[in-house]
Amino acid sequence: MPMKVVNRVAEVRRAQGLTQAELADRVGVTRRTIISLEKGNYTPSLILGLMLADVFDLPVQALFTLKED
Repeated sequence: MPMKVVNRVAEVRRAQGLTQAELADRVGVTRRTIISLEKGNYTPSLILGLMLADVFDLPVQALFTLKED
């Protein structure tokens, strides 16, 4: 069964008052990467997922979940 990663990055980013550019700077990627991630067009590496969770001070499971495609 094919699986898809879904994320709450945009929702959490907005709730914490960060812009896409600010988030990108904090994790060392481009704003374009954050845009693609938030649209669901990009699945981050484990390292980037953990860095995002650290910035938001949340467990990675609070940001990313698996869903049947």
